[in-house]
Amino acid sequence: RFWLTDFPLFLQSSNSLKASYEDWLLTYGLSVSPFHMRWQTALFNRQFYNWGRWKPRFLYLWFSIGMVFGIVAMFGSVILLGKTLIQTLTQMLTEAPKAQNDRMLQVVVPGVNLPVSQLTYFFSAILISGVIHEVGHGVAAIREQVRFNGFGIFIFIVYPGAFVDLFTTHLQLISPVQQLRIFCAGVWHNFVLGVASFIVLFLLPAILFPFYYTGVGALVTEVAEDSPANGPRGLFVGDLVTNLQDCPVYSVEDWNSCLGDISEKSQVGYCVSAATLQQLSFPARVYRRLDGTVECCSNNSLTDICFSYSNKLDSHLYACLPARKVIEASKVCRANMDCQKDFAPSFCVTPSLENQTRLIRVKHPPHIDMLYVGHPMHLQYTVSLSSFVPRQNFLSIDLPVVIETFCKYLISLSGALAVINAVPCFALDGQWILNSFLEATLSSLIVEKQNRELVGFLILLAGSALLAANVALGLWMVTAR
Repeated sequence: RFWLTDFPLFLQSSNSLKASYEDWLLTYGLSVSPFHMRWQTALFNRQFYNWGRWKPRFLYLWFSIGMVFGIVAMFGSVILLGKTLIQTLTQMLTEAPKAQNDRMLQVVVPGVNLPVSQLTYFFSAILISGVIHEVGHGVAAIREQVRFNGFGIFIFIVYPGAFVDLFTTHLQLISPVQQLRIFCAGVWHNFVLGVASFIVLFLLPAILFPFYYTGVGALVTEVAEDSPANGPRGLFVGDLVTNLQDCPVYSVEDWNSCLGDISEKSQVGYCVSAATLQQLSFPARVYRRLDGTVECCSNNSLTDICFSYSNKLDSHLYACLPARKVIEASKVCRANMDCQKDFAPSFCVTPSLENQTRLIRVKHPPHIDMLYVGHPMHLQYTVSLSSFVPRQNFLSIDLPVVIETFCKYLISLSGALAVINAVPCFALDGQWILNSFLEATLSSLIVEKQNRELVGFLILLAGSALLAANVALGLWMVTAR
C-alpha cells in the first residue's frame, strides 16, 4: 500500500502517467505535495459575489469597524506575545508549574496537552475558524471591487485550513485604506465568531430550557475505567451529584470549585460520640509513614480507615474505624467544639491520610453515598459531568456537553487565529496589514517608498522573531518538561 504523500510521487515517477495525473489534478482543482494537499474551486464564486454586493452601506460600515479592530489587534497581539514570552521565560527560570495555566496563549500539541478524545472538536473548530476567516477576506475583496478567483481548503500535515484566491493586480491598484479593510476582515470575522460562540455558550441554559433543566446538580456523563470512582459503590453514568462533603453542587462549575477547595484545605473531620468511638474502634499497631503521617490500620481492610482525634488529656490519639459507619449520619467538623451540641461527649475524628490524599463523601441520591479516598484532582480528571439534566428519558445526556465543548473550542481557537494572524509577521495577515497601515499613515512623513518598506521589513523581522520565540519556547515547555 502507499501512503497519501507517497502516492503522487509514485505516479509522477512514471512518465506515461505523469501527464494524465497532472491533468486530473488540474481538472478537479487539487494540488498534492508532501505534507500538503489543497483543493480550490469556483463553485462558490456566485455566492461570494452575492454576499459582497449585499447592502453596500452596511458592508462598508462592517468592514470599516473590522479595519479599526484589525489595526488595534496588530498592536495588541505584539503586547500579548511579549507578555506571554516574559511569562514563559520567568517560568523556565523559576520552574513554577502553575504559571503555565496563567498564560493566555499556549502551544497545543495533540496527545500531549490536548486529549486525543477531543481531536474532533479541535480540528473541526480550526476548519470552521479558517473558513469564516477567509470568507471575511473574500466578501471584503468583492466589496472593494477586487476580482475573486476562487475559494479552497487545504490540509497541512494534519491541520486543516482555508484560503481565497484574489486577483493580485486589483489589490495593488486600490488605496491602502481599501486594502486594510480586506486584510483586516479575517481577524475581524474570527473575533465575531468567538463572540457569537461565547453568546451561545452563555445562553445555552436558556436555549436548551425546553429540553434540559439546570441548577440541580452535576450529571455524570462518563466515568473512566481506571477512575477511582469506578466500581459497585462508585459513580455511574446518569447519576446526579448534589454534594461533595458539605459543599453543595448545583453545576459542573460547583463540582470543580468544591474539589479545588477540598484539595487546598485540610481534611475535614466527623463528629462521633465517645460511646460509638469506643464501640467501633479496635486495637491496632500505630506507625508513621515516610511523609510523617500516621497509619493505625494494619489489617489491609478496604473499609477501615485510621482516624485521629484528641481529648482533654491527649491531643494525638488514633483509632482504626469502619469509614462508612463513622461518616454516615455524622456532622462535618474541624474541632471538638463543633460537636458539643448534646450532653453526650463527642469527638471530631479526622482521617489520618497521606499528604494531598483526602476522604471525600460524594452524595448522588437516591444511591448510597460514595466514599472516595485519593487526590481530589484524580476524581476531577476521570469523571465527566454536565450541568444539563434531560427532562425526558429519550433525550441524550451528551448533546449539551457536545455543544458546550464545541463552543469553548471555537472561542479559544478562533480567538487564537485572530491574535496570531494580526501579528506583524512574514506570511501572515499581519504582514499585509502592517504594509497597508504604513502606506496609509507614513506617506507624508517618509516620502521615499523604499524607506517605508525598510521600516516595514524591520518591524516584520522583529514580529517574526517574537512569534517564533513564543512557539519554540511554548513547544519546549509542553513537550520537553
